[in-house]
Formats: sequence, structure tokens, C-alpha cells
Amino acid sequence: MTAQASDTAALDAAPVLVHVTRGGCVESAHRATLVATDAAGGTPLRHGRVDDPVLPRSSLKPIQALAMVRLGLDLPPHLLALVCSSHSGEAVHRDAVAEILATAGLELDALRTTPSLPLGELEHARWLAAGEAPTPVAMDCSGKHAGMLVTCTLHGWPTETYLDPEHPLQVAIRDTVAEIVGEVTHTTVDGCGAPLFAVPLSGLAAAFGRLAAAGPTTDEGRVAEAMRTAPHMVGGTGRDVTTFMEAVPGLIAKDGAESVYAAGLPDGRGVAVKVADGAPVARARQGLLAHALLALGADTPGLRELADQPVLGHGRPVGAVEVLDLTAP
Repeated sequence: MTAQASDTAALDAAPVLVHVTRGGCVESAHRATLVATDAAGGTPLRHGRVDDPVLPRSSLKPIQALAMVRLGLDLPPHLLALVCSSHSGEAVHRDAVAEILATAGLELDALRTTPSLPLGELEHARWLAAGEAPTPVAMDCSGKHAGMLVTCTLHGWPTETYLDPEHPLQVAIRDTVAEIVGEVTHTTVDGCGAPLFAVPLSGLAAAFGRLAAAGPTTDEGRVAEAMRTAPHMVGGTGRDVTTFMEAVPGLIAKDGAESVYAAGLPDGRGVAVKVADGAPVARARQGLLAHALLALGADTPGLRELADQPVLGHGRPVGAVEVLDLTAP
């Protein structure tokens, strides 16, 4: 793990892009960095220090999945989508994790994910009501970990140490991230225990655009098509990441912890967002991604619904999550 002082300039300098209003008053404000890229290398939307590195958290999973596909991971689309996911921990997700592992003769106890309750709100409540304990398979990253384990078996690599940054699997993933996204400036540990790489936000947007535009027979295209084919496996019931992909034809999208979001359109344009305060409430990142896509011309009724986020008072709208004009210089 690289030990170095963290540069906070990109977060400190991030412009205010979201106001939360109530009764005509601005109640909260969110600073964020946002970039949209095009296939020619331009940045039609650019707010903040977009070329500085960020920790993309789970938004990096489709790139990690691409590395596994390049290494020979061959799964049907719904299972490959789960490798890209931060799933809600529903039964369909947990069963699919077991199905991935079974392709290599592995059991659930091979997972090294942090024991967790399901991420999905409804499934989380069900587990609490039933008194269920946290488990590795319920953790939202267990699909990615299952893919990592199966990839290891294809090469005869040890499975017990697959999370070690110097494991050949993680070295190959890092190399793919550097190639597809940009220079890796820092390596740390993600919440699930896997290595996490700091990369330029603009590179993340461009990478998603390239994935979304890739031909269906390419490795990149297989990852993108899996996500489009099975958006419920990427997120789950009531999850905005699933709704985004259902709302915009050809879109791929991936949410990440600490208010990161990345998306790609089939014409090669990409978007990446990092909300400076890392707000656990998804309102800022959801609104920013929706309004960025609208600004790029991806206008659908479903996307409009995602962009329209009312603030409630006693059950009725009294304000809104208002994204400022992203087309302004």
C-alpha cells in the first residue's frame, strides 16, 4: 500500500453544484466535481479539478470485471453483470454468487468479503426483522469477489490470498485500470477488502464511454452488454443505478460509495461525478448524473423522473434537490 499525504485540493476547490431547498430557503449545498467526456477526447461538461485523482470505490467494478474477462472469465450476461455489481443482497443476487462460484467447484466459504447485512433497503429490513447475522455472501461486493475467485482458478493462482495487492490477479487488475482509466497514483483497501486504486475522474468518465461504445464481441462490449441486459443484477429493487440503465437506452452506470457515480452512453460519451462531502444520502450524486445526462441530450421520461427529486414536508413537496446549470462555464 502506498503511504503518502492525501492532496485535498480537488475536494476543497470543488464548486457548489447542488442546492437543497425547503420553502424557498436553501437548506443545504453540495460541492462536487463533474466531468463529461466525448469519444474525441473533449470535455463538454467540466466542473472542478476533473483531472485530479479520486477513489472511485465501486464505480471501478466494471473495469475490474473487464480485467477478469481479459484473463478468461467467461460467464453468461446475468452473472457477469453481478461481477460488476454492488448488489442489494436479494435472494436472486445471493443465489447468483453461489452459481458463479460453482462454475469453479467453489463454495461460499471461499469468499473473503466483509460479513455484512444486505445493502438493499427492503432486504436489509427483512434480515433485521428475522435476526439474521451478517454474512460474506450478503455483502454487496460478493459478486465481484466470486468473479475474482473463479478467475484465480483458471490460472492456478492461490485463492486464499486473492485480496493481496501483490497477488497476480490484483496486479493484472491494476494494470488494466491504468491502461483503461489512467495513471494509478495511490493504492489502498476498499470496504470489501479488495485493493482500490486512485485514478483521474476524467479518465473514469472516458473509460465508461469506451465501454458503452465497444462492439458486442469485444471484451469491453461483453461487460457493457451484461450490465445492460441485467440491470437488476448490478443494483436491485428500488436502486437508482438499476433505474438509470432501465431509463436510458444503451446506458451503463455504476454507483460507488462516498458519492461517486460513473456512466457511459453508447455513442462513446461518459460522465463521472464525485460529491466532495461524500454524503451518504444519494440525492446529490443522483441529481448530478441525471442532469448531466439531460445536458448531453439523453432525455427520456424515466431520466426526468430521476432528475426530479422533491423535498418533502409532512408528506408533500415543499422544496427540491436543485442541480445548478451544468452547461454554464
